[in-house]
Amino acid sequence: MSRFSRLPLIVTCFGLGAFGALVAQANLQGQGTVPVPPAVQPAPAIARDPQTFRDVAKKVLPAVVSIEAKSLAAAKPVAKPLPKDVPEEFRKFFENEAEPKSEGNLGYGSGVLIDASGVVLTNYHVVEGADSVDIHLTDGRTFTSKDIRRDPKSDLAIVKITTDKPLPAIELGDSDAMEVGDRVLAVGAPFGLTGSVTHGIVSAKSRHNLRLNKFEDFIQTDAAINPGNSGGPLVNLDGQVIGINAAIKTKTGGFQGVGLAVSSNLAKDVSTQLLQGGSVKRGYLGVSVRDLSDELSIRLGVPKGSGVVIGNVTANSPASKAGLKIGDVITSLGDNPVKDVAALPNIVAKLRPNQEVQLSYIREGKRFAVNVIIDELRDDSGKSPDPIPVPATPPAAVPGLGLTVADLTPENAAKFGMPKTQRGVIVASVEKGSAASTAGLTVGQVIIKVDRAAVTTTDEFKTAIASSNRERGALLQILRASGEIDFAVLAVK
Repeated sequence: MSRFSRLPLIVTCFGLGAFGALVAQANLQGQGTVPVPPAVQPAPAIARDPQTFRDVAKKVLPAVVSIEAKSLAAAKPVAKPLPKDVPEEFRKFFENEAEPKSEGNLGYGSGVLIDASGVVLTNYHVVEGADSVDIHLTDGRTFTSKDIRRDPKSDLAIVKITTDKPLPAIELGDSDAMEVGDRVLAVGAPFGLTGSVTHGIVSAKSRHNLRLNKFEDFIQTDAAINPGNSGGPLVNLDGQVIGINAAIKTKTGGFQGVGLAVSSNLAKDVSTQLLQGGSVKRGYLGVSVRDLSDELSIRLGVPKGSGVVIGNVTANSPASKAGLKIGDVITSLGDNPVKDVAALPNIVAKLRPNQEVQLSYIREGKRFAVNVIIDELRDDSGKSPDPIPVPATPPAAVPGLGLTVADLTPENAAKFGMPKTQRGVIVASVEKGSAASTAGLTVGQVIIKVDRAAVTTTDEFKTAIASSNRERGALLQILRASGEIDFAVLAVK
């Protein structure tokens, strides 16, 4: 084939190639990019149970000390007396821990260094009655100190050590930041076994009304605590002190899963004041209060859990000067709501003398607010009065209620240590399972009002009960032997 005869074929092939290139280019330009699948986001990390607490223990143990309390006057020491009114289930804990080990030795406990200058925080009952204490560190050093500063009302104490070198110390954390279920370690010397560490969780917070101390704010834990642990720290996983181990609830004398530690936030205030002035100054309001039962809440027109009812107002107290009266329901003090009886003393105690604070209350269904100037709490005066005996005058039965009452005459009033002008009726007997028993009435109580109206004789009491609302019940004001007023709602048939 000649060169000229092949020319059409060459042109045709070139044309087809150019056309194919154009088509291919158009297809490539019009095709979108291949989508890249999004990266798989990792699931949120789930906090795993730590395999070891070694790092926390290493941080804490050097600051935990053993305390040996000594008394020069104790020739033959005996176990420390139990705190008055301590419930039976707490008694063996105090007895075991206080058992003397040798002549002049009041017992052993634990403590924790909270300042490198030599400040040891412990329980009051660990150093109660001690003239001096020996402080044993985990590194083998021992310090003796007579600088013991105590606060029995919170069961806390401070011991000052003199040293020329900084000591290992750990900080007080925020106990309010702890939540139920958070892991904690209890460190101390149970039964004299120094440097012992146990672990558990926060079982409950803000335990009150245990009648262990005047002022209570306990953290409950299932970390094992035994005699000798008292005064040692309960710590979080950051190695901060969130409680001072103080007691166990037990029926056998050994640990049964319920340990109690004084909260670190309560300990902060107490330890600061002990270091600064050697004692603790607390606020004083001058009222005694009662929790609101369901029936009493309805009668007073206040939701349950929203306040406490005043049972007594001390003369010339801040509460008296502010115009508060028996039967008023305190709902808040400053920025703090008052939900129950346990809350108010702790709120007031944190206030300083001469501090002015707003108090909100309800009186006969109406809300009021008043400013009160807080006074300083003084030591308790004397023992509680003896119960009022029942008079010898013949009691009168009140049909359908299961109780009998007798007149409080001027002669009886004087005999019972009351003003001769005091009037009312004394509960002489209460039938088990009756309406009176359900309302909480007991023998010896003096009923002075029914539905806010004074009753001075048994006849007046019967008339007032007969006139009471059958649906709402009768609101009783009851005079206690201590002079305080209690309230009860009696179901009237």
